[in-house]
Order: sequence, then structure tokens, then C-alpha cells
Amino acid sequence: MTDFDSLPHDQQLPILLELATAATANFDLPPGVGVTMVNLSENATYKVEAPDGRRWALRIHRDGYHSRTAIASELAWLIDLRQTGVVATPAPVKGKDGEIIQQVLHPRMVRPRNIVLFGWETGAEPGIGEDLSEPFEVLGEITARMHVHARQWKRPPWFTRLTWDFDTALGDDKPHWGRWRDGVGMDREKEQLFQRTVDLIDRRLAAYGKGPERFGLIHCDLRLANLLIDGKSVKVIDFDDCGFGWYLYDAATPVSFYEHEPQVPGLIESWTAGYRKVLALPKEDEVEIPTFIMLRRILLVAWISSHIEAEFPKSLGAGYTDGSLPLCEDYLRKFG
Repeated sequence: MTDFDSLPHDQQLPILLELATAATANFDLPPGVGVTMVNLSENATYKVEAPDGRRWALRIHRDGYHSRTAIASELAWLIDLRQTGVVATPAPVKGKDGEIIQQVLHPRMVRPRNIVLFGWETGAEPGIGEDLSEPFEVLGEITARMHVHARQWKRPPWFTRLTWDFDTALGDDKPHWGRWRDGVGMDREKEQLFQRTVDLIDRRLAAYGKGPERFGLIHCDLRLANLLIDGKSVKVIDFDDCGFGWYLYDAATPVSFYEHEPQVPGLIESWTAGYRKVLALPKEDEVEIPTFIMLRRILLVAWISSHIEAEFPKSLGAGYTDGSLPLCEDYLRKFG
């Protein structure tokens, strides 16, 4: 029998669906729930829907990406943010055994997968073509409140999450999402331009530093797909990549995959206006937001290459690498 990890991507999907369906038995759910995939990225996420219309989100964690303790750490922060009213986040649901993190094994998998069920949050994912100035201002305010909470929160002694700094993002020694040099469509000429940009990012971030006022626990992935607009409120979901990084990296992630769009400068202005309602944002910090946007853009070039088997990264492919070139040139011209 062929192991799950060696199967082609299209053959893995039915197995993941079988695992998700089996996992629903670990929770006190009504009979007859349906299970439908809604997203496949680092993890596989499914909508679980009961005949009476009640819904939940079930997440199958990717094997080897986070330890059980790291997942528990993510959930501890997410729960405290929700309970203290800092931001609306999905509520984890305990299994029949009283544990939030469930482990379920499929016959085609070597190890059981960690699985978490969340209550379903209402709202719609925003689109880049919409008028997002008001939601981005609200998001800036929410992000600042999350940063205040992160600085004040007494983390559990066992708390552990990834660190997102220059080396773990763009460095050559086992970066979390793969090497940017392996980007789809990368060639020698493109690599040289990327290298100059990466070197400049490195210099500027080294000068910027990792003082406690600039570097701490952050969401790390506030892209549009992880936001829900529900009336006037903005909800934040998917804390799977939360970890330790520069606070202003959270300003860059909301424009992920759309860094080249003409409305981005205006959206960043809205975000900073909202942020300043809660926290001071000195000009010397604000001026580095383009550095974090560029860091994120190149990090996503690496991510696309290392996740090319999934539909969304595949749809971006070499076009995202090529679309990064004028951004690199503009960044070098302005800050080099």
C-alpha cells in the first residue's frame, strides 16, 4: 500500500475527506452532518454542516508543521483574545474526551493527524476589488489591540511558536516556507534582482532591530482570506502561522498576493490611521512598512513554490514571481 505522503495531490484529497468525516465522530455533533472542503493550504479546512443548518469549521493539521504543544499555544492565545474582547475569533470546540486537539489516524497515513473543530463564524471574505478603506482602518485598530494584548498577556510556561525573522523567512538555512531562490519561473537574471532586494531588506531590518517595542507575538498572516467582514466588524480567523515577528509585519500581510495593486498605498494609510487610534506609530516605524511588504512578497514567492501542488499556488505560479520584479526595482530605487 502506498503511503499518503507519496501519493499525487489529487489522490490525497479523498483520503483527507475520509479523515475529516471520521473525525466528526470525536465531537458531540448532531447525526447526519455533511463535510465539505473549503480550503487547502498548510492545513486542510472543512465546513461541517448539520441538517438543521448549524455549521462548524474542522481543521486537519499538516503532518510535521506544528507540534501538539505549538497548536495548543496558538489556541491559548486565540481563546484569550476572544474571551477578553480584543477581537472576534473562532471558538474551539472540545471533543467528547474534553480535549480541544483531537488525534485521528487514517489507514493510509503513518501517523495520526492533529484535528481541531471551531464554531463557524459568520461574515464574508473581503475582495481586493471592493472599497476596503473602512475595513482596513478597523483592521488596523484591531491589530493594535492584538499587539497590546500580546505585550501584556502572561503566556503559559509551555507556550511555543515559530519565529518569523529574516533568517527563517528569507535566509538560506531551512526557511519555514522554502527558499525564494526556488521560486516558480526563477532564472539567473531574476535571481540577481531578488538577491539585491533581499540584501537590502536584511540591512534595513538589522538596523531596525528586534527590541520588545518592535518584535513580539503577532498573527503573521492577516491576509484577506483570513478576515471576515460581518457588518461593521472585522473578524480574524486562522492563527495557524502566529508566532514571534516584527509587529509591523502584521501591516504587510493584509495585502498579501495584491502588493502590486494601485490601491495598496491607500489601504496602508487606512490601516495606519486605525492603528494610531490605539498605539503610537512613530514615523521611523511607519517608513519601514514597505520593507515588510517586500519581505512578505518574496516570502510568498517561496511559499508558492513549496506548495505548488495545491490549486491556489498553482494558479499564481511564475506570474507571481514575474510580477514581483517591478516591485523589487521600485523598492531598490526608493530605499537602496
